[in-house]
Amino acid sequence: MTQNDGAKARDEEGTPAVVAATKAGDLEAVRALLAAGADPNAKDDMQDSAYLYAGAEGLDDILKLTLTHGADVTSTNRYGGTALIPASEHGHVSTVRILLDAGVPVNHVNNLNWTALHEAIVLGTGSADHIQVVRMLLAAGADPSIPDGDGVLPRDLAADRGYDEIVDLIDDASAP
Repeated sequence: MTQNDGAKARDEEGTPAVVAATKAGDLEAVRALLAAGADPNAKDDMQDSAYLYAGAEGLDDILKLTLTHGADVTSTNRYGGTALIPASEHGHVSTVRILLDAGVPVNHVNNLNWTALHEAIVLGTGSADHIQVVRMLLAAGADPSIPDGDGVLPRDLAADRGYDEIVDLIDDASAP
């Protein structure tokens, strides 16, 4: 097997080696595979790529490597969401910063009719990290006038959950 063949290798279930290494958190294996030509956008049967998984799980060092090796910031996971959406849901502040700086579309709507702002609120905990993520999303141009699939605005979702600081951030961002 040539080095390039190894970079494109898949296991018996069809999982790209670079995705398996990412899911194992093996930075050095990911680094070697990408250097050998592995595709950071190659997906497994769950529609995870090394890029998408690293973004969702806050694996910042691997995420940066995938971006350096040409990750498509507009690629989507099985829910039709960009890496920014689950990163926001999980409150991964540093990961969200990396993704915003890389140009991931901040107002992308997934198959659940949620943006990163919706997920940070609906699936977040209202923690300091989630508040910081909301602050960053709004500063990056997240549109608080985009409703979820039920027509509910992010502000109302935050208010219903008692996330007063997030309500204040949205109010400030929405003020003329």
